[in-house]
Amino acid sequence: MTAGDGAPIAIELRGVHKAFRGKPVLRGVDLAIREGETFTILGGSGSGKSVCLKHMIGLLKPDSGSVSVFGTEISGLSEDALIDVRRSLAMVFQSAALFDSLSVYENVAYPLREHRDWPEAQIAERVASCLEAVGLPRSQALLPAELSGGMRKRVGVARAIALEPRAILYDEPTTGLDPANQKRIGELIVALQRRLRITSVVVTHELALCFEISNRVALLKNGRIAAVGSADEIQASQQPDVVAFLSGSRDAIAELQDAPPEQRRSPDGP
Repeated sequence: MTAGDGAPIAIELRGVHKAFRGKPVLRGVDLAIREGETFTILGGSGSGKSVCLKHMIGLLKPDSGSVSVFGTEISGLSEDALIDVRRSLAMVFQSAALFDSLSVYENVAYPLREHRDWPEAQIAERVASCLEAVGLPRSQALLPAELSGGMRKRVGVARAIALEPRAILYDEPTTGLDPANQKRIGELIVALQRRLRITSVVVTHELALCFEISNRVALLKNGRIAAVGSADEIQASQQPDVVAFLSGSRDAIAELQDAPPEQRRSPDGP
């Protein structure tokens, strides 16, 4: 399957509905993400952005609708059948989800030990390559508790690329980071997309990150896709939903920057 411009489709959601305890979260989401692009899903807190990501990797199944990953419909697959599909995907969680008792080396090596029958020398070479790619070549012996927030996120990315996935899903990758580390993570996402020619799907409420890294952007509102376009098209859009979201987010950022330090928090929550 290909997109309108001829690019193959990497991940597609069609008419996806999902409710939790009777409360609708996704109300018919339609998305087609092209191979090799960086696609960002914008939306406010509780809009269902992370729920979309979890459908893409099969952690959630839609109540109705379909999800396809590199041409395979995954909605009805068993956990065993999903294993092969998930090898083509990797997810970078908001918290980085590192194993606190394992060193950086062992964290990055973990998926290789689980899914590759490699000798230790080959694992060591791959771990070193992944850590070099995220700018942490001398961190192998450190424990997660010894890392800054930005370093933890980068180790999470190194682990994500260890199995050479075709797509990486990033769930709020800059939440909790200072502006310098937010910029560093954004630059890393762009560099990996270019270097590995990988498909990147990013969920965020951070406008600066979104417009720095994205080829295309979708705005999720009230469980539906309110707008899709290039980063430039979304920034210039006069569609009321887009204007309201962008102006509201910018106002929240300005208010945050003007607040005294003890009152500062993320615009998306504590």
